[in-house]
Amino acid sequence: MLIRILYTLLLALASPFLLFGLYKSKPNKPKFGQRWKEHFGITPKLEATERPIWIHAVSVGESIAAIPLIKELEKQNPTQPILVTTTTSTGAEQIAKLGELVEHRYMPIDFGFAVKGFLKATRPKQMLIIETELWPNTLRTVHDSEIPITVVNARLSEKSCKNYAKVQPLFNLLVPCLDKVLCQTESDAERFERLGVEKHKLFITGSIKFDIQISEEVKEKGKALRTELGIKRPIWIAASTHKGEDEQVLEAHKKILESHPTALLILVPRHPERFDNVFELCQKLGFDAARRTSQTEVTESTQVYLGDTMGEMLVLMGAADICFMGGSLVGDKVGGHNVLEPIALGLPVINGPSYFNFKDIVEEFRSLNKIHIIENSSVLAEQVTDLLRHSQIESNVTFDNNALHLTMTHIGNF
Repeated sequence: MLIRILYTLLLALASPFLLFGLYKSKPNKPKFGQRWKEHFGITPKLEATERPIWIHAVSVGESIAAIPLIKELEKQNPTQPILVTTTTSTGAEQIAKLGELVEHRYMPIDFGFAVKGFLKATRPKQMLIIETELWPNTLRTVHDSEIPITVVNARLSEKSCKNYAKVQPLFNLLVPCLDKVLCQTESDAERFERLGVEKHKLFITGSIKFDIQISEEVKEKGKALRTELGIKRPIWIAASTHKGEDEQVLEAHKKILESHPTALLILVPRHPERFDNVFELCQKLGFDAARRTSQTEVTESTQVYLGDTMGEMLVLMGAADICFMGGSLVGDKVGGHNVLEPIALGLPVINGPSYFNFKDIVEEFRSLNKIHIIENSSVLAEQVTDLLRHSQIESNVTFDNNALHLTMTHIGNF
């Protein structure tokens, strides 16, 4: 009890600084608006009469990892309400893509009163924590409310394990609250056990983060588009580009055309309101450009194909040989975008130096040589050309679909 009191006092002192970082305005960062109150347990009630399954995914990476699990839960029981909490607004943006499949709320900060207010408004029957977001007061309050807690896709690096060991008395408060810890690897399980989690609570399931399945329909549409654009010509895609990035990409394409005169760039701006401006930019810079919406025939002389439609990113990627992921060459304004989809399609991915929103994912695939990091746009053309020249087109990555099956098995009936 004394340890929890000391922890809560320290959290109270630190919370103004933590909240400042959370609410600090940044370009392209979604606003919390009036929903900031949810962080303090002032949470809108759920309309569903049945108690929801509560999934907590702190930010972007965890939200992406949660999506296959959410879809599988819905598949097994379409009437089961699913509540997803995130701490950050960028995480909320990812969850918003699921539409009416889930309800979203912001996670209350780790004060007992805030968590109690949240539980009263939402009445969850089970809590699933994605990866390792363990907060003492939250876990204790949820546990005392007789709500089972499972850590899904759990990971614990050696560095994090040693850091937790430094505050072992605090970690000891967490252990009795956890019902199951579903670990990505044996090493993760061994570290949790070293910190005191009982062996019978530990299970190895693999990582659900990479459980991505691209439908055959999407693949076939990608192949059809490739046939339309040109089977033999080199094609690369710049996906989800931001203002200030299009110029850099188009400059790189000019250099690529010097060594590959028939190369085609599929340019897909992130925001639809920029489609017209980007097309005008292509024309201003002297490119022979075509828009997907115009349905103009693409010939061998076409140099840029503007992807100005919504919901077709995977199809457009499926027609390309290489993918440059946007949001990574505009300083620290954006922090990159999700690279899992082009990797699942078998494309080598080029990423700029800014990818803090997807750091873990990028670093993991970088170590497997599936992602190539460039320091600035001046080497973008060189990297694309090198990949084309050496035909380093990767085969499709085999994602561990068994991880999701094992995870669902251990979650149990709901």
